[in-house]
Order: sequence, then structure tokens, then C-alpha cells
Amino acid sequence: MRIATFNVNGIRAAQRRGFEAWLAERAPDVVALQEVRCPAEALPSGVFRDYHLAYEPGHLAGRNGVAVLTRTRPTAVRTWDGEVLMRAPGEEHLHTEPAPAGTMARGLSPFASEGRYIEVDLADSALTVASLYLPKGGLPAHLQKPGGREVPDGGAKYDRKMGFLASFARQLDRSRKAAKAAGREFLLLGDLNVAHTRQDLTNWRTSNKAEGFLPEEREWIGSIISPRTLVDVVRSVHPDADGPYSWWSWMGGAFDRDTGWRIDYHLATPGLAKRAVTAGTDRPASGPERVSDHAAVVVDYAWAP
Repeated sequence: MRIATFNVNGIRAAQRRGFEAWLAERAPDVVALQEVRCPAEALPSGVFRDYHLAYEPGHLAGRNGVAVLTRTRPTAVRTWDGEVLMRAPGEEHLHTEPAPAGTMARGLSPFASEGRYIEVDLADSALTVASLYLPKGGLPAHLQKPGGREVPDGGAKYDRKMGFLASFARQLDRSRKAAKAAGREFLLLGDLNVAHTRQDLTNWRTSNKAEGFLPEEREWIGSIISPRTLVDVVRSVHPDADGPYSWWSWMGGAFDRDTGWRIDYHLATPGLAKRAVTAGTDRPASGPERVSDHAAVVVDYAWAP
């Protein structure tokens, strides 16, 4: 079974840059998407080819939006605000369908309508797959300086992200245990906006005070993975490699120099993780071939539908 996660940075722009060709060539069985950034009525026709779509667009115009593409319609779909767009191949309907919201962990309600999380139970496999777009965040107040890349906000974005991390850890534990109780493996896919170790970004020496590599963010990643709960699949396959990176800035020639970050993950329960055969990043051969500022992270699992 081939499973991919891809932050497309806007599905309409990604379509113009070759998303459909990537989807046809790589032919994943499951694809988690982040930053779809498109209202339901504006989704490009045919962009998802012969896949079933489960899409949580959220209510922030032009931002966020998460989806899961599957070969067959999922048996269940869960989001945080209780609505989801379901489409079979060839359908063009616009309405959302009720989706069981379940019990939301304390602290997540401010994020519920932002289009950040969706999970599906596959119909043809004992597997629950989730797609997450985690807030980018910012710097704590004491690290902010006037004249930097962003206007100082007193640490508001940092505080919001840290609140999300604490709450989502509880939610993640619930989802993982619920899947186990149902006899399913669990796989969290997505853009976590955190590089875990020095191997996960190029300029780690100068990034210790940058959002996405703050010690407390890295500690959080460490707290949600372990050999008995969730395994970082790509790192387990490539334990000694730098990268493989999944995000590069559009600016400054970062892609050409491979000055990147590994912030897109497959976090799998151990029963699925041990079945990973190959894992890596679909890094394009050249800058003009990029579909997004992220690249898809693709894992082949010895796991038959």
C-alpha cells in the first residue's frame, strides 16, 4: 500500500504546477493533503482524478483546509466541527455531510472550524488515517525583535501554537486508542511545522531560536513518538540520514542548495510502522518542476488492502 502526505500550498496553484501528473504517476492508495486552501465550490474539476475525496475546508477564507483521498469511500469520517465534503470520482456536488465530531480534547475548540484535522476509517483496510495541518506559530515574546521578518506580537502566535500542541497531544492519544479498540492501526500524516532533530533541517546551528525548531517544540514531537505508541516512519527507515527534507523556501535559492526542513511526517502505530518498505520525499529534479513549497512524503507499506 502506497501512502502519501502532501502540503499542496493551494490546490488550484498546485494543479497548474502539475499536481495531477504527480498523482497519476505515483498512484498512491491514500493521500493526505494540507493547505488545500479552496472553498468547496471552487475546487478544480477533475483535480482528484479517480479518488474519493473527504475534505474539511474550514471557515478561514484562503487558508488551511485538509483532505484525504482514498480509492474507495471511507466507512467513517471524523472532523472537529462535524461537517465534511464527501465526493466520489466524477461528482461535483457542493454540500457538506454531517461527520461525527467525537469528543474534542480541552483547548481545541478555538481551532475546530479552521480546517486543520480530518480522519477517516479506510473501507478496504483495518487502518485509520488522519491528516493534520499544525499551526506555524511564532517566536516567544523574549525572542522577538523589531525589524525582524514578522512584526512583534508579544508572543501571541507562539502561545497559540503551544496551546494547540498541548491539547492535540491529548486528542491524538484518544484517536490512537480508539483505533486500537476498533482493531485498527492508526497513521497520522501531515505538516507538523516542527523539525524534530538536527538531522531534520540544514542550518540547525542557527535555527535554535527559530519557530519550528524551538527546544519546546522539539520536545513536544519527542513526547508523542515512541516505539510503543507512534513511530516516525521516515526516520525509522533512514535513521542516519540528513533529511530527507520536505520543505524549502521559495526564496534565496534554498531549493537549489537543498537548504530544507523535514516537517512533514508519517507517524504510525508500531504494527503499521514495521511494515514500511520504502520511505522518502518526492523532491523534484529542478525548481521549475515544484508543485508546492513542500514535497510529497511517500511510504510504501507491506500492507495489502
